[in-house]
Amino acid sequence: MPIRPILRYPNPGLKTVCAPVTAFDASLAELADDLLATMRAAPGVGITAAHIGVFLRITVLELDRADGVRLYVNPQITWRSQETMSHAEGSVSMPGATEEVTRPRAIGFRYQDAGGNVHEEAAEDFLAICLQHEIDQLDGIFWLQRLSRLKRDRLVKRWEKMQG
Repeated sequence: MPIRPILRYPNPGLKTVCAPVTAFDASLAELADDLLATMRAAPGVGITAAHIGVFLRITVLELDRADGVRLYVNPQITWRSQETMSHAEGSVSMPGATEEVTRPRAIGFRYQDAGGNVHEEAAEDFLAICLQHEIDQLDGIFWLQRLSRLKRDRLVKRWEKMQG
């Protein structure tokens, strides 16, 4: 479980649309383990393969150690609630930078597990926000794109100052 280097904003790889996973084998399990180790070291609660420069539709979440690790392969949102909520978001690719993002409060989604089995579930609140954030990343949408231009510009300026 090596800790992999994380792409940092504004790396163009963070705008890459990820390809579907087609091989459910040992290399997928190894990648999932590497993602978990990398996410914990960052630290973060979610990470995608794109964050480490592997452009496949894989995300790992660990919202709480007691709740356990969740692996989502080829996740897709199938519906979104009309009700929204705001939450402070950030990225392992932009450590220390956060901003309020408003998203649907609940979603339905489909994904595959490490064995390729298809699952359909619903999520709400923090889990729904995290899934939308990570699925956006798999779709080549970095979380800053969900901010108003003013908030985005201010955050990028703060980020650049933090980088020296």
